[in-house]
Amino acid sequence: MHTSLVLVLLTVLLALMFDFINGFHDAANSIATVVSTRVLSPRIAVIWAAIFNFAAAFGLGTAVAKTVGKGMVHLEFVTQYVVLAGLVGAIVWNLITWFLGLPTSSSHALFGGYAGAAIARAGFKAIIVSGWKNTLIFIVISPMIGFILALGLMVAISWIFKAAAPRKVDKLFRVLQLISSAGVSFAHGGNDAQKTMGIVVSALYTGGYMTAQEASGNWGHFHLPIILGAYFTIAMGTYFGGWRIVQTMGSKITKLKPVGGFCAETAAAITLVMTALWGIPVSTTHTITGSIIGVGSTHRISAVRWGVARRIVWAWIITIPAGAIMAAITYWMIRIFVPNA
Repeated sequence: MHTSLVLVLLTVLLALMFDFINGFHDAANSIATVVSTRVLSPRIAVIWAAIFNFAAAFGLGTAVAKTVGKGMVHLEFVTQYVVLAGLVGAIVWNLITWFLGLPTSSSHALFGGYAGAAIARAGFKAIIVSGWKNTLIFIVISPMIGFILALGLMVAISWIFKAAAPRKVDKLFRVLQLISSAGVSFAHGGNDAQKTMGIVVSALYTGGYMTAQEASGNWGHFHLPIILGAYFTIAMGTYFGGWRIVQTMGSKITKLKPVGGFCAETAAAITLVMTALWGIPVSTTHTITGSIIGVGSTHRISAVRWGVARRIVWAWIITIPAGAIMAAITYWMIRIFVPNA
């Protein structure tokens, strides 16, 4: 078999492995609130989330995939080995943070890995600075939007139902939380699976199996196997779930009731759907965490465990550099054996 084809197949396999780990790692984003409020059991919750992860393949377009595929790194500096090293860096960091129970961003691990490998090969000229602007800005903005929307929803609902019996309110929002958790899962699949699609397209382009026009133009039937494969894989990753992170997201940041879970999930889903349609690759983890903190803050500031939140924020800050460093090291190791990598 031709070496180039072997490399492409290996890279696509690694991309799908990352996609699976992304679903596995980020299952907490979709199900932590609905599990912590005991609306669904953990096993039913992951099945529910996986279904809507896959359903997003038919609803949120490919704008994020195009941004990742051609908008962050100059493709002329990208080789199969760069993509390969970037994926390894992202996967390693995801597994480390999963083991530590930290809800970090799989997306940012991927971006850092991709950039780190490209920089290791060609220096900083490989980076498309303008393509990183929205991604870096939304590290701060997406959790803030989630925080503000969740806070506003919680205040509005508290005012609307102030005279209602707590048991009736709880019963109503147990049903509504099924819808809001499905919304988060749908948005998670739509945002995160597309990032893997972008990497797969980069691998096919650098391997000579896709033209520049096919890689950057309108995605048609040619891309359908890539789209369905990415969504199916992330759905399977979500099904197998990462319970360490579920515990952190669902109970360690703040205590949630069904009404709070509904507000956090609805705020996160709105934010994620909007950014997916705009083609901005944001972090699902950052967004839902900001939303959960927003809900907790409506009770009292002390209701949020700020020590846990601070640990999470530090993990966010170091994720892109950590992914980049690991990918750069991987690329330099590859260069030992393949000097022209």
